[in-house]
Amino acid sequence: MMKIFRMMRYGLVPPSRGEVLPRNLLSVVLFAAVYGMIILGVVMMEWVVFTWLSAFWLMLLGLWVWWIDVCGYGGLRGWRKEVVLWMRLGLLGLFVALLAEPRMVRKDDSLSVVFLMDQSQSMRREAVEEAKRFMVKIANEKPEKDAVGVLTFGKGAAVELPPAESFMFEGEYALGVARDGTNLEKGLRLAGAVLPDDRPGKIVLVSDGVSTEGNLDGVLRQLKARDVQVDVLTVDYKYDREVLVERLEMPRAVKMGETYEAAGIIRAEKEGKGKLSLMENGRVIWQDEVEYHYGKNRYNIPIYMRNPGYYTYELTMDAGEGEDEISENNRAINYLYLQGEGRVLMVVEPGGNEQDYLSVRQALLESDRAVEVVDAFGLPDDPLAYLMYDCVMFLNVGAEHFSGAQMGAVKEAVERHGVGFVMVGGENSYGPGGYNRTLVEEILPVSMDVTQRKVLPKAALAIVLHTCEFPDGNTWGKRITKAAIKVLSQEDDIGVLVYDYQGGESWLFNLTPARNFPILAKQINGAQIGDMPSFAPTMRMAYQSLAKSDASMKHVIIISDGDPQPPSPSLLNKFMKSKISVSTVAVFPHGNSVGVMKQIANATGGRFYYPKNANLLPQIFIKEAKTLRKSMIQNKEFLPEAVYPSGVLKGIDTMPSLQGYVITTPKGRATTILEVPDSEDRDPVLSEWQFGLGKTAAFTSDLSPNWGKNWVNWDSYKAFVHQMVTNVARVKEQSNLRMQLVADGGRGLILIEDYSADSRFLEVGAKVKRPDGKDEVVKLEQVGPRRYEGEFELMGEGRYEVAVLGETGSGEEAVEEKTYGGLMVAYSQEYLRLRSNPITMEKIAQATGGEVLTGEEEVEDIFEEEREAKARSKPVFDWFLLILACMIPIDVGIRRIQIDWTVIREMIGFKKATEVSRETYSSLLSRKEGARERLYQSDSLEKARMEQQDVPDLDESNQVLVGVSGKDENDDDMGTSETMSRLAAKRREVRDAHDKG
Repeated sequence: MMKIFRMMRYGLVPPSRGEVLPRNLLSVVLFAAVYGMIILGVVMMEWVVFTWLSAFWLMLLGLWVWWIDVCGYGGLRGWRKEVVLWMRLGLLGLFVALLAEPRMVRKDDSLSVVFLMDQSQSMRREAVEEAKRFMVKIANEKPEKDAVGVLTFGKGAAVELPPAESFMFEGEYALGVARDGTNLEKGLRLAGAVLPDDRPGKIVLVSDGVSTEGNLDGVLRQLKARDVQVDVLTVDYKYDREVLVERLEMPRAVKMGETYEAAGIIRAEKEGKGKLSLMENGRVIWQDEVEYHYGKNRYNIPIYMRNPGYYTYELTMDAGEGEDEISENNRAINYLYLQGEGRVLMVVEPGGNEQDYLSVRQALLESDRAVEVVDAFGLPDDPLAYLMYDCVMFLNVGAEHFSGAQMGAVKEAVERHGVGFVMVGGENSYGPGGYNRTLVEEILPVSMDVTQRKVLPKAALAIVLHTCEFPDGNTWGKRITKAAIKVLSQEDDIGVLVYDYQGGESWLFNLTPARNFPILAKQINGAQIGDMPSFAPTMRMAYQSLAKSDASMKHVIIISDGDPQPPSPSLLNKFMKSKISVSTVAVFPHGNSVGVMKQIANATGGRFYYPKNANLLPQIFIKEAKTLRKSMIQNKEFLPEAVYPSGVLKGIDTMPSLQGYVITTPKGRATTILEVPDSEDRDPVLSEWQFGLGKTAAFTSDLSPNWGKNWVNWDSYKAFVHQMVTNVARVKEQSNLRMQLVADGGRGLILIEDYSADSRFLEVGAKVKRPDGKDEVVKLEQVGPRRYEGEFELMGEGRYEVAVLGETGSGEEAVEEKTYGGLMVAYSQEYLRLRSNPITMEKIAQATGGEVLTGEEEVEDIFEEEREAKARSKPVFDWFLLILACMIPIDVGIRRIQIDWTVIREMIGFKKATEVSRETYSSLLSRKEGARERLYQSDSLEKARMEQQDVPDLDESNQVLVGVSGKDENDDDMGTSETMSRLAAKRREVRDAHDKG
């Protein structure tokens, strides 16, 4: 082991072959000084920075490189030896610098300024225009190398112009932001994000300082850490003549047949007169001329509760001319719910067949159920309006008649308030009705995507989008395209054609399965839709793809203003022969250009639409896409089979046959009660499940004389309908909790009183659903006997739904109390502040080191001449690698290639050529061996000569080997060879003895 260690030591740090003198250190010391000065110089000059400075400790390896060189193991002499040493040390230094992660530093003192312009509703229009003129003046006079950008903000924020050296503002803001709130935090955060990090940046904030959302502290700390100063220009105003309706207070608990008082709180900045009105469910029930004084005024208004139900009240103030400056804050909304007998709400197709629901309605009435029938347009969009219903039924009504708000209200009523829901089938229900991927499908126990079907006809739809020349026209086009795709099944094909100003007519995406909707939606959102000159190219492309498709049903939808040139008759004939229908939608057509679109639809068997309102477009596209889902309708007679015991079938042993149904797929947790016995995939007829607090059921056939002609005269028909509704209907729970919700400035207050007979302590919490759909959990604190309070932040106008849960006890003794309510905010909190807030603006400037502007500043005050340059760095690893790659072959060349300068001089003509040497190879070899022998002539060799008597005289041999003058070069070769062999053997003995010692 010691021998191996010694060998490794001698291998790494071999002994010197000669004496090492202090002057031998000169080269390595000189290199260290030069290397250190270079590294220190580039760092101090801020040309390069090194991320990992500890790597430079590896330069100590330079001592090992020096030792190998000074010991003579390099085999070089003279200037070549010094050059190679410096090359080796240079390679080491360069490699160490690479490990230290070098980054090149670049400084830039050009300034980037972002103007952050407040566009909220509280800003006066004249003040906004004045601020815009100030911005344009400063931006147009800025220094050439500096950059300027423009951002707008309100409730949200948007980048109008990113920072650039050229100012391309055209005088109007192109991007709209929600103006019903002010979020200074969001605006400042976005402004800070668009400012580049590699140059000085500044934000010029133009606002009134009234912030209704967000928290400034965090974003101000971030801007300060980045050395981004915010200069503020306060838009100062004060409304001296203003009257507003602050809130409408309703009684906490009411009973039928009694009179109560509502209270309207009016705030005024000066005395005046006006007309105060109260509406109940859209009907004026009280009106009076009132006088108001400065400050808050309270007016009590009598109301009479006649019948149970949900009542919405709206209080409005109409001040005299010149007495009010803001009209948006002249109303307040509230509601009352008078609990009564639970009812069933039946929703039917507008203008549909009465036979779809009359039999069901009669069966429920005969079962002592209160029934209310409304068409789809009359369905409430307020979840709290469903508190008066125990169950909601959709009877053969298509999804295109409902808005997103209505479907969302039904979902919330089921999930949060426990209302029951039943969908009864028909040609306009489930998948054929367009409910695929809707909020209603979410609450149903069945899915519209029939993925388990082995054989189901596929459909293909191509949509042609033409630019729509009305406000947000292209946005509408993208929205309705996505709505149409949602109606299709996962296996149906969808393709979208557009006209791009750069690429002309092209597929946004060719026919592809609708199951790729998430990917397709992103492509639709990024589409650039242009004004196509002719229908023919896009229709031809649609025909070519649809003709190759294996779909059984093929359809095209074109949305346009009618301007493009018509397609040729031969192209229309191809559509007719291939049974590809084309429906056209004329949107804001020019003149009488709708004729071409009518002809296209009529010639191909499609439909023509001419909506007067853009809000009807989603309904049209959904209706058109529904035509491709008719393959899910099964018109065949079958006898339903009961497969699971349920209260729905109580007392029912046999059932008559049905004449058809809609194919659906049961969801994972659903319970199937009835199914089609002879179907290959056991299609469900009646399924149910629990969704949130409510229960829902899906009957995929109908209960009318269409598919259910044998059922409407069935003896157990009434019992089946009654038990199906009862099975999912909400069970009334009496609650001792009474809730009051109050809007107080930017906060919503939750007030709970416990009316239980026993004194108890409750753990009370609330879940608030905001208008943006997000939930907020609020912990309520006890503030007095049986009284609990909590608060939440108001995020603008809209409806805030509040569900409160009170708990006490544990285990079997646990008791839960629930109550529900809602707060209606009629207008943004923007309109509650009647004056600007310069204090907030000054706080922003002080926190970031900015200035408070007056609007009279010149360009030099914004774009200061004296500014601190900002440095940025980027990796230069590749440059160091390039230098390293060049140095390695140079090092090898110096060590391996010897240049004969005599030959070089002769080649360039400085010296005549000399005679070629006649030295033989053997004589040169003998000289080389002689030189090697002289290096090893030491004490050990002297000892060897004394021990070996048969070795020829060393001096003579040495004279021969080293070429002493007088020795003949033609001596016997055998003698020389023998002498050399003996000396080599003796050298090996000496080396072995040295290793053992």
